[in-house]
Amino acid sequence: MSRIDKYLWHARFYKSRTLAADAVSGGRVRINGEHCVKPAASVKAGDVLTVTAGSHVRIVKVVAFGVRRGPASEARQL
Repeated sequence: MSRIDKYLWHARFYKSRTLAADAVSGGRVRINGEHCVKPAASVKAGDVLTVTAGSHVRIVKVVAFGVRRGPASEARQL
């Protein structure tokens, strides 16, 4: 399990953890269809995330967690 803001930053959805936390607080992220407003909300393997950025909506399934924010090729495996 991991924090949603940390996962979004590790998986390279956002350039910084602060931007990820702001997106979560702003209501632009859902976990399993439920609005998430706390950046400290837990996310686990198997959860489905809906991330809205402007006019783009991404729906992803959490497969794994990273221990660091590595290269993009590593982030795609998360």
